[in-house]
Amino acid sequence: MQYIILDMEWNQPWPGSPSSKKVLPVDIRGEIIQIGAVRVSEAQFVQDEFQIMVKPKYYRHLNRRVSKLTGIKEARLRDVGVPFPEAIRKFREWCGDDVVFLTWGFDDIGILRENLRLFGLDERFTEKWYNAQMIFNAQTDGSTSQKALKTAMEMFSIEATRPAHDALGDAYHTALICAMLDLKKGAREYDAALKSHENGFHGAELPGCIARKVFYDYADKRQALAAMSGEENKCPVCGGRMLGSRWFSQPGHRYMDLAACPEHGKFLIRVRLSQQPDGLTRVSRLTYEATSEAAEASELPEPGNSWPPRREKSASRRWSLPESLCLESCCLLSRKLSRPEKSGPFCCGTLRLS
Repeated sequence: MQYIILDMEWNQPWPGSPSSKKVLPVDIRGEIIQIGAVRVSEAQFVQDEFQIMVKPKYYRHLNRRVSKLTGIKEARLRDVGVPFPEAIRKFREWCGDDVVFLTWGFDDIGILRENLRLFGLDERFTEKWYNAQMIFNAQTDGSTSQKALKTAMEMFSIEATRPAHDALGDAYHTALICAMLDLKKGAREYDAALKSHENGFHGAELPGCIARKVFYDYADKRQALAAMSGEENKCPVCGGRMLGSRWFSQPGHRYMDLAACPEHGKFLIRVRLSQQPDGLTRVSRLTYEATSEAAEASELPEPGNSWPPRREKSASRRWSLPESLCLESCCLLSRKLSRPEKSGPFCCGTLRLS
């Protein structure tokens, strides 16, 4: 038996874009564009690794936030990406038989299964899977909150040697963490760890979190989010009412907003909704400093402003033409279409001697 530490990056359509309005055969939260994995032996030694880029079929235009976060460009996916079915075939061949999958969080395995269903592929090979965060929590501080990969690395004094938000880089760092855990024990006690998580706080806590609280018994998502932006939208310093913008959806029933206190400034608010056993809605709320890494990466509008922001109309681009131009007919006929000071398809670029 071997462990496969898996991580993926996926693309999401920009809200309101034509891609976001596509009706797909299967609902997905994102289309996979990169798969990274590291093999860990039963004795918990890191062995080899796998990486493949996936050419998206449905969300072909990269969300600019995804591109900025991952560093992946559309040109790279066009050049080296392969169709998802081919990527999965190669991945399964590399994995082999008798493997157990581990991911850092719940999202990756869910996204993978959604994409497998979208392309009509068998998802049964993913059945043996554990969330490494649950094992990490149970064997470290016993908390029920999800932790950022960076936080877990710091707790184990693991230095980052690979890029973050890269599928293989994140899988490799997760593998280093897993190698320091008792995975067999974690698998045996996983149900208890999962139950502890479900009864506790939800949401990944990134560096810069200054307040956390769980709210219960909301009738539905609408009522819960209204409360989070209304009577429960309180400043973590003075307890006064804060002004927000609007909630922005993220994968996994998560939402975020930028709120401001008149006296103490701005804070990033992240919430995660989950269903209680009685069918009502529970909200886990995290508040971050405005200078935190999470807040700076969010790119949310200022509190009270609309989104997306209006773009000022740019003035028509005009080329400044030199007085001495090439006298060739091709250039004289295309002054408005080319830059005479530079060679191009319409101008030879030669200046007339004055």
